[in-house]
Amino acid sequence: MLPEDTRARTSVFLGMTAIIASEPMRRLMDRVERAARSSASVLITGESGSGKEVVARAVHHFSPRSSRPWVDLSCAALPEHLLESELFGYDRGAFSGADHAKPGLFEMAHQGTLFLDEIGELDPKMQVKLLRVLDGVPYYRLGGVKKVTADVRIVAATNQDLERLVSEGRFRGDLFHRLSQLSLHVPPLRERVEDVAPLAWHILEQHDPEASFTSRALRLLESHRWPGNVRELRNVVMKAAVMNADLEIDAEHIPLAALRLSALDGGAPNGAVANGAGTNGAGANGASLDHMERRMIFDALAAAGGHQQQAAARLGISRRTLSRKLKIYEAERARAAV
Repeated sequence: MLPEDTRARTSVFLGMTAIIASEPMRRLMDRVERAARSSASVLITGESGSGKEVVARAVHHFSPRSSRPWVDLSCAALPEHLLESELFGYDRGAFSGADHAKPGLFEMAHQGTLFLDEIGELDPKMQVKLLRVLDGVPYYRLGGVKKVTADVRIVAATNQDLERLVSEGRFRGDLFHRLSQLSLHVPPLRERVEDVAPLAWHILEQHDPEASFTSRALRLLESHRWPGNVRELRNVVMKAAVMNADLEIDAEHIPLAALRLSALDGGAPNGAVANGAGTNGAGANGASLDHMERRMIFDALAAAGGHQQQAAARLGISRRTLSRKLKIYEAERARAAV
């Protein structure tokens, strides 16, 4: 369970747990509660894996529609023809195999919230159809003869820059403005380091309530930049819990350790790496860790006699990742020689 000294706040929104400790996330949740009281459409932006769906569920949770349906759909999960039938439904005989009528997600979310994830992936034709419905225009089910009107609050999410897509002509400006009546941005995990340890504890408790982290393991987790955000953290913690035979998880038990362990052992006093001070005088966390990462890779290659597959196994990474790193180093060496 979460240590008693943590300042993390735990909330559950429609079955999803939110762990909130950092000031950026506390400010965001304050904005979520204010936005939820409105009936306006909400656009949630942020990197993949940062927690946009949790925020979307929180909007519904705090809204006057919380007792009404919550319906969600990934716009990237279905091709255009299936997406249309999912959103708007179809009547019997609308197409081959339609042997019964099916209500669309708009009907199912009547008086509730419809969450459209990955809205930036929406096909241009579907953008037009969606805009008309959002503007309150009644619509037909596929193959239907009776118009349908649905009272639905839209919450959408994307990891793309929709304003840039609008300027490039790849997303309709009118739809963008209709979706973004209110906007919420979820900061990436690297900008809210205070959330890393509480999140890691929560994930570990879900997998093994008896397990725990050492302080070195937590320092390692907090030193990583988490390009995959909370989703990456979840995978790393679960792997560590599965592969570790002991109940106490130390830094070397974490998949990141092969590339980052020397940053904790090799001369960054009092957690300097996690706080942004380098061990080689670089003064920047990224620069010092990159230097150590390079050293660890070449040490592993030497120990494996140049065999990349064996070296990758020693490092706890894929051969593809190792090959990509080596290509980067070779390109840097070639540039330096010019």
